[in-house]
Amino acid sequence: MATTADYRLGPHIFPRGWFMVAPSADLASVPLSCRFFARDLVLYRGESGRAYMVDAYCPHMGAHLGRNSTSYIVMDGERIEGENIRCPFHGWRFGSDGVCNQIPYSDQKPPKAARIYHWDVVERAGVIWAWHDAEGHPPQPDLLPGFEAWDHPHWVRWMIDDLGTLPQHPVEIVDNMTDFAHFSPIHGSRNIRYFYNEFDGPRQWQMFGAGHRTLVDTAEDLLELDTWYTGPAILQSRMRGSFPTHMLIAHTPVEDGLVQVWHALMVDMGRPAVDADIRAAHAYAQASADALRQDFEIWVHKRPCLHPLMVRGDGPTDKNRLWYSQFYRPLAEAADVHARLPRRVVTVDRDDEVGRRSAAA
Repeated sequence: MATTADYRLGPHIFPRGWFMVAPSADLASVPLSCRFFARDLVLYRGESGRAYMVDAYCPHMGAHLGRNSTSYIVMDGERIEGENIRCPFHGWRFGSDGVCNQIPYSDQKPPKAARIYHWDVVERAGVIWAWHDAEGHPPQPDLLPGFEAWDHPHWVRWMIDDLGTLPQHPVEIVDNMTDFAHFSPIHGSRNIRYFYNEFDGPRQWQMFGAGHRTLVDTAEDLLELDTWYTGPAILQSRMRGSFPTHMLIAHTPVEDGLVQVWHALMVDMGRPAVDADIRAAHAYAQASADALRQDFEIWVHKRPCLHPLMVRGDGPTDKNRLWYSQFYRPLAEAADVHARLPRRVVTVDRDDEVGRRSAAA
C-alpha cells in the first residue's frame, strides 16, 4: 500500500477539501461510528435534525462515544440530548462545539481540556460532507458543489452506492481524469471524436465525446461526457445519451493509502417522474455503477503506480498529478501549482470538435 510520501505529493498526509463521510440516510437517531483521515469519528444528529461529527474518544477516560449498546445511558435513550452527545461511560456531555458542558455527578466546572474536536459538516444532496484541512483553514464554501439538480422535480434523485474500501492511494482514482487510453479497453468506447482536459485552480475538467458499444444506438451516435473535480475528492459528470444524467463519485481517505468510495447517479426524465420513470432511472444508475466497477476491479488488483511510464496518446497524467498535489501542499503554495499548469491539454480532436465546443461555450 503506497502512501502520500511515496507519490511525493506534498507535506500533508491527507488533502485539503470537502469529503463525503456518509449518506444522509445512514444517519438516524443512533450515532454512527466511522473512521476517516486515520481518526476514529462519530456522526450524530441533534434533536433539531442537524448532523454533527466529532472525534470519537472522550477526553475524560477514553471511552468511545459511539461504540456502546449496554450502558444505561444508551438503553435509556440519553445519549443525544438537544444538540449534545453524552459519553456512555460516565455521562460527560459535549455540545455541538465539542466542549464539555455538563458532568452529571460533579459540581465542578468542566476542565478546559474537556473538549473533543468537532468537524465542519454540511448536509447536501443526500450526503453528509466534512471539511478537512491539516492547516486548520476555515471551510471553502465554493469547493462544495450546489448539486442543483437534486431539487428539480424532473430529476430522479440518486441513491448512494457504497463500493467499499479500496487499498489504493486516491491519486490512482484521480488519474482517470487524464487517462484517455483506458476508455476503449475498459469501458467500450469507440470512434472517439474528442478528449481534452482543462485546469482552472482547484477544479479540473475532462471533456469526452465518443461512440459506445452499448450506450448509444448506432456506431455514428455520440456519447458526450463533461466530467469535473471540485477539489480533491468530489467528481461529477454530466452525460448526454439516452437520458441526461448527473453522476457523483466521492472518495474519502480512511488511512494513508486506503479510501472509501461511493457512486451515485441522478437522471433527468424531462417531466415529473412516475413509477416507471423511477425504475428506468434506477436501471440506468445500475449501469453507471457497473461501469465504475470496471475501474474498481483494476484498482483493487493493481500495484501502485508511482512513476507512470507515459507514451504519446496516454493523456496528460503528469499534469493531473501536479494539479492534484495542490491539495497536499500549504494553501499558500496553491497559486504556484496553478501557474505551472496549462489551461488546456488536447489529446484527441477529430474534425475540430474542440474548436466548435469552445466557440459554443
